[in-house]
Formats: sequence, C-alpha cells, structure tokens
Amino acid sequence: MKNTLNNKLIMASTGLFLCFFLVIHLLGNLQLLLPEDIAREQFNWYSHMLSGNFLIKIISWILYASLIGHAVYALIIAIKNNTANGKSYQYDKRNFASAWNSRNMGILGTILLLFLIVHFKDYWYTYKFTALSVDANGNKDLYEIVVSSFSQAWYVIIYEISFLALGFHLLHGFFSASRTLGLYHPKYAKAVKIIGWFYSLAITGGFMAIPLYIYFK
Repeated sequence: MKNTLNNKLIMASTGLFLCFFLVIHLLGNLQLLLPEDIAREQFNWYSHMLSGNFLIKIISWILYASLIGHAVYALIIAIKNNTANGKSYQYDKRNFASAWNSRNMGILGTILLLFLIVHFKDYWYTYKFTALSVDANGNKDLYEIVVSSFSQAWYVIIYEISFLALGFHLLHGFFSASRTLGLYHPKYAKAVKIIGWFYSLAITGGFMAIPLYIYFK
C-alpha cells in the first residue's frame, strides 16, 4: 500500500510540474499567432533564449526527468492495477462508474508518448543538432520550421488528435492528482472541478488553435 501511495505521489508531483510547464510553453507558442514578421522575430528570439539560458537549462533537465518519471510510474501503476484485477477485469462494470478518459489513460498516454517522440524529433532535435537558416537578428529560424510543418494537412491532423488526447489526459490527471495530494476536499470539490475544466480547456484549446491558424492562414 505504501509503495502504491508513493508511486501515485510521484505521478501527481511530476504531473503538476508538467501542467505548469504547459502553461509556459503555451504562452511562448502563442507568439506564433502574431503578424508574420513580428512572430518570426519574437518566436526565434524566444527559442534562442530558451536554449542559451542556464536557468532554463536546469528547468529543462527537470522537465525531461518529469516526463520520464511520469511515464515510467504510469506504467508501473498500470501493471500493478492489471495484476491486482486479474482476469476478472474484463467482467467489471467500471464504464457505469467512471469517465471514459479515466478508463483509457493507457491509450491516451500512448498517443501522447508517440506525439512527444515526433515533437522532439521535428523541433528540439532539429533546432539543436541540424543546420538551420537564421533570421535577420542572427537567431535560428525555428519559426520557418513550425510554419512549414503546420502547412501540411496530415501533420495538423496528427497534432489535433494528440492535443485532444492531451485534454482528456489533463482532465483526469488534474482530478487524480488533487485527490492524491489531499486537495479534493468535499468543501472545495466544486472549485477543483471548475479549475480543472478551465485549465484543461484553456491548454487544449490554445494548443489546438495554433496549427489551425497557421494552416488556414
């Protein structure tokens, strides 16, 4: 029981850090919605600042550790749950008692893991380890890479599906983390639900809007 609680605490703490990171990441990416010339200059400066600041690098290492830890402990918890449920799992009636996203976190997590692999390859790896053209200020032109990617319909569709999975994942994760950390008190349950829904919709909607805006522009 103690190990299970510890696993859930790690899941909750890494998940909340990732939630905080998503806010910062979205605010940076919203620069892509600015007029093209301004967006290119600001987004490329922002990307350069993130790659060159030592404090940001430390936060990045924490981010990578959180992503790995969150995925690993999610797998551990899933395996333990399946082992505990045994073969009777297929006969249960949880669909009448729990939300669809809470019963399919494994599927949602797998979609997000595949998305992260594509995302890191196309942007992080490309920015760090390939020769990119530079903008008028001498910064690597990551803006051009992003715009080129989101000019392709199939790429936008992949991202939209991934962001939908992220939204469902966030909604369940937010409520689950609040319970694990003891924040889901009956007195504040309504407030937690409102915050959870607002956060999930804002993050999901914000990220989904960017590819669509660039594609249709």
